[in-house]
Amino acid sequence: MDKLISVLSSSLEQLLPILCIYIVIGAFSVIITVYDKSAAKKRKKRIPENFLLLTAFCGGAIPMLITMKSIRHKTQHNKFMLGLPAIILIHLIGVIALMYIKYC
Repeated sequence: MDKLISVLSSSLEQLLPILCIYIVIGAFSVIITVYDKSAAKKRKKRIPENFLLLTAFCGGAIPMLITMKSIRHKTQHNKFMLGLPAIILIHLIGVIALMYIKYC
C-alpha cells in the first residue's frame, strides 16, 4: 500500500505541469469558442476553423466540445462534432500508451 501511494504521489508531481498546461489551453479554447460564436452573431471577423481544431488538438478538445454543445456553436459541423471526440480518443489512447510504457 505504501509503495502504491509513493508511486501515485510521484506521478502526480510529474503530471502537475502537464495538468496546468491542459487547464490553460482548456480555458483558452473556451474563450476563443465563445468569441467565435459572438463574432458569428455580430458578423465580425471569425476565428479560422483550423485554428480551433489545432487548439483542440493541443489539449482543449474536452472544454471546447462542452462549450460548443452548451452555446450551440458549430454543432451542425461534422468536422467538430466528430473531430473533437476523435481528438479526445487520440489523447486518451496516448495517455494509456504512455502509462503502459512507464509502468509495465
